[in-house]
Amino acid sequence: MFDEYDVIVVGAGHSGSEAAAAAANMGSKVLLVTMNMTTIAQMSCNPAMGGIAKGQILREIDALGGYSALVTDRTMIQFRMLNKSKGPAMWSPRAQSDRMMFSQEWRRMLEQTPNLDFWQDTVVNLIIDDDCVRGVRTAMGHDIYSKSVILTNGTFLNGKIHIGKTNFTGGRMGDPASFNLSDQLAALGFECARLKTGTPVRVDGRTIDFSKMEEQKGDDEPGQFSFLEKANLNVQRSCWITYTSPVVHNELKLGFADSPMFSGRIKGVGPRYCPSIEDKIGRFSDKDRHQLFVEPEGWSTVEYYLNGFSSSLPDKIQFEALRMIPGFENAKIFRPGYAIEYDYFPPTQLKKNLETKKVKNLFFAGQINGTTGYEEAAAQGIMAGINAHLNVVNKEPFILNRSEAYIGVLIDDLVTKGVDEPYRMFTSRAEHRILLRQDNADMRLTEKSYKLGLATQRRYETMLNKKAKIEKLLNFLSNTSAVPEEINDKLSAADTSPLKQKVRMTSLLLRPQVELQLIAETHQELKTFLLDNELDREVIEAVEILIKYEGYIDKESEMAVKLGKFEDIKLKPDFDYAKLQSLSYEAREKLNKVRPTSIGQASRISGVSPSDINVLLVFLGR
Repeated sequence: MFDEYDVIVVGAGHSGSEAAAAAANMGSKVLLVTMNMTTIAQMSCNPAMGGIAKGQILREIDALGGYSALVTDRTMIQFRMLNKSKGPAMWSPRAQSDRMMFSQEWRRMLEQTPNLDFWQDTVVNLIIDDDCVRGVRTAMGHDIYSKSVILTNGTFLNGKIHIGKTNFTGGRMGDPASFNLSDQLAALGFECARLKTGTPVRVDGRTIDFSKMEEQKGDDEPGQFSFLEKANLNVQRSCWITYTSPVVHNELKLGFADSPMFSGRIKGVGPRYCPSIEDKIGRFSDKDRHQLFVEPEGWSTVEYYLNGFSSSLPDKIQFEALRMIPGFENAKIFRPGYAIEYDYFPPTQLKKNLETKKVKNLFFAGQINGTTGYEEAAAQGIMAGINAHLNVVNKEPFILNRSEAYIGVLIDDLVTKGVDEPYRMFTSRAEHRILLRQDNADMRLTEKSYKLGLATQRRYETMLNKKAKIEKLLNFLSNTSAVPEEINDKLSAADTSPLKQKVRMTSLLLRPQVELQLIAETHQELKTFLLDNELDREVIEAVEILIKYEGYIDKESEMAVKLGKFEDIKLKPDFDYAKLQSLSYEAREKLNKVRPTSIGQASRISGVSPSDINVLLVFLGR
């Protein structure tokens, strides 16, 4: 029934879907094995993509040629650019999606991808020979052979669902868990541990009183995630904001005795930055209320997601507490919230290309590596897909540095520092975030991907066209002046001092109160230039950022170059650090465990001090 494949991807969540698409589009013959063909790239938790730092990741995936941004743009029901009141390094796009349309669009795009086959089944074992993966064995009894395998099992490995005292096996509500694989990997010497995550009640929107809530509309001029095509969002659905109260908290506390989290029945560590409502009540006991976001699940459903109310308390307690929240007094629920425990494999066991150190041609991506979030999973998926293909064709791995992409920060953090709780990306994790903005992801990554053979000719030409327009506008602004008598009234209205003489537009744009459109309102030549060259909002915004933040960008670029020199000093992956007695004991232990590939990576390992780095530099003759 089966030919030999170049790449087998196990699991069709966000990570597996991106991995399969990337490897297939680069030319590998790919098989995507999933337990359920109707839940491809399903949004198991909240119906949204993007957000703080996650939006940047999504745009980077798109710049590389992934599908997540395109699917999001085609299925979103609301768009918002977060943090617009802050600097551009913090701007983060976020979209509410139609949950059912999202999965359907992903499946449609995957089915139209050449070189990609599908098989609905459960992988129960890996076929391994001489420390090299050779394929997979399925529950139906099929041995399917391949040159590489990518495991993207999400929360399904030995998954257990908890609702109060009730618990049962499952990968998510309504889907079975996956067994055997964890045991096999542990027998091979892989370290395995447990994590947990959770989800809130789903509410019948027909029973919600929105008049008691604060409306949260989308942007007046909605943007998009993909650089390749424009989104068409003429109508948007609103989200809503409400709050818990001491009365709600007291009701929830009645269930604490039966909480699997507090009773110790849940052994896995939960996400610090997305805690359950009972965890928030315990950790932030001084808070009288917690903000909740009421999010629609799609265009044609009445189902709502209650963001911020994740819980594993008994369903009756969840229901009674819900009805004490303003707007939910008469609410009915479709299903309760629950927690899920699952196996993961600490990612220090991976190389930077996401290949395991113990088994050749075996890759891990997504929640199996201890991350949380669709975007973090998708990012690992596209990188695993790229590198699995490169392994098959005997080419060098594709590694993104920390100064090149949030994806580079994500993977470096995972393989260098490991995780002891579900990892979530934040802008604060990226030391070069002024360089890693959401607006320039295509400038940073599309050419790299095009040379690899993933980004299409159309995508590459779109990026070059945008780059040319930016350069043309910058050149125009550098050589054109604003005239005092034409613009001073506008400047006064914007609460900034008037001009006393002609000033180059690039100098005028350095003022925080001045935007390009303000100048264009009084400068006919600029207005005509923008129209004639079809310069859209994205190009204008990019130019304003480059002008206003030039000093910061230059300084950050210089720092990246300096730190990059440490990345160029390579370390042998098989070196025995125990021989270097000048290193601290902890450094020897950590370096032997992580096996860094460069001085730069070694310097980011917890427990390796600057003096330890100096010892390594002396040893290397540097």
